Amino acid sequence: MHHLQAEAERVNATDVAAVLGEFHREKLAIRERHVAVAQTVSHYDFNNTYQYIIARDDMHLAWLEAGIADLGGAPGTVAPVTLPARGKKDSFLPLVAEDAREAQAFVDRWRPRVAEVTHARHRNMMQVILGETLEQKRFFDQMGAGREDLLGRRTGGETTGNGVLPVRWIQ
Repeated sequence: MHHLQAEAERVNATDVAAVLGEFHREKLAIRERHVAVAQTVSHYDFNNTYQYIIARDDMHLAWLEAGIADLGGAPGTVAPVTLPARGKKDSFLPLVAEDAREAQAFVDRWRPRVAEVTHARHRNMMQVILGETLEQKRFFDQMGAGREDLLGRRTGGETTGNGVLPVRWIQ
């Protein structure tokens, strides 16, 4: 009997590792797209919001990678994201709207599957990631509506000038 229980736990761990691996690959692809889109976002507040979203994506991926490693697996990789060519005057907002749709689609695809994960810690982790993905969707929707106070309001009427600088560091 003990042998059968050990075998069942090993199969279950393998199934969970496969689900975590697939979830990780999709989240990684989304993260890579967020990085590519962020490079086109010239609006200061929106770009800062993308940087925040990418940092959360990185945390989600770290959690997933730790879970996969705990189950004896290794995380997968994805191809780099290449966005369609855009003119300098083209708005980045259609890309933001597409990110909003993809965030909702990701949650819709994964919510039923996550509910079936039997390992409570990994299921809860995936549910947190789905919840934070919906928060990202809210940010994208707010960008589309022109809301600039996504990460907070400035005091005293301060402005950001002309948006995001073309280089990260100026000396």
